[in-house]
Amino acid sequence: MKIQALVVEEKDARFEEQELELASPGRGEVLVRIVATGVCHTDAITRAGDMPMPFPAVLGHEGAGIVEEVGAGVTQVGPGDPVIIGWPYCGECRNCLDGRPRYCLRTGDALVSGRRFKGELEGETAYSRNGTPINGHFFGQSSFATYSITSADALVKVPQEMPLELFGPLACGLATGAGAVLNEARPRLGDSVLVVGVGAVGLAAIMAARNSGVTKIVAADLHDSRLELALELGATHAFNSGGTDMIEEVAAITGSTVDYAFDCTGVIPVIETLAETVGMLGTLVLVGGAPAEARFSLDHLRTLWGKRVIGVLGGGGRSGQLIPALIELYQQGRFPFDRLVQYYPMNQIEQALTDSASGDVIKPILRMPR
Repeated sequence: MKIQALVVEEKDARFEEQELELASPGRGEVLVRIVATGVCHTDAITRAGDMPMPFPAVLGHEGAGIVEEVGAGVTQVGPGDPVIIGWPYCGECRNCLDGRPRYCLRTGDALVSGRRFKGELEGETAYSRNGTPINGHFFGQSSFATYSITSADALVKVPQEMPLELFGPLACGLATGAGAVLNEARPRLGDSVLVVGVGAVGLAAIMAARNSGVTKIVAADLHDSRLELALELGATHAFNSGGTDMIEEVAAITGSTVDYAFDCTGVIPVIETLAETVGMLGTLVLVGGAPAEARFSLDHLRTLWGKRVIGVLGGGGRSGQLIPALIELYQQGRFPFDRLVQYYPMNQIEQALTDSASGDVIKPILRMPR
């Protein structure tokens, strides 16, 4: 079938709307008509070459849409079902079998090989241009397009009465921040947390912390408008980190250090400073994506005294567990992520990326043409 897609021809190239051909779903696959898809920092850094996706390629990985067709063997969804496209996983490696599919040992192939990574069509692409194969299947979906081929086991059903176009970001950005708190850190009653970088991921972490027993939720960012929103969404304290000594500010708020510090920036000097805000038996949680080959250093002795450093991929847990829970919290008014979004038509993706990078918009969402 013919589809419209946003194609990146080479590293750092602009997104170009083009007509492509899309194959029918194979065994275990589903054809989804994309209604809307979030625009994420990961799309930007992939275009910049910081993730090894081959070009030319169709990106996009926060898609929500309607099931149009199912391949052989698919029983969990059917045509007409509204769905969010969650993360792909092999289902066979030790981490998948241990209930940790976010850390599937084939995650690299699943996310950025540009090809199907499992099943009878492994190594092939469903996307082509004038008969020539083109890279797709980004994060198992390539949702910067009007239609997507994805694995059925990655899909999460959405209640029919819910605003489907809102929910794509739950597949990655919002799930990453919220899951880092609820699935991975799991702070205890009375703990303190510091979230640095309060874009979509950081604000999701703050909203998640508000749904826990944490008593001090500290937000830091360079944008005062985002800090104001962080306070409205659950932060108990906030400060602009541009002209402030972060370590001293945290000490003034908590009396010493924090139990958990979440880096949502991926900026190496920030990470190294943030590590010093975490005390004995505290945890530094790495959430934001840094440039390829980035390295950071820690003071060995202070780390040796019980400090923990953990990385979080996609919020941990399972899409089928995390996303429905976040939808229910949204329905209850306890996870109001709709306050973060701004919608754009598909052909305004470059403006959406510009507005996100400047801080003017927290979470852009592209509406796909019918």
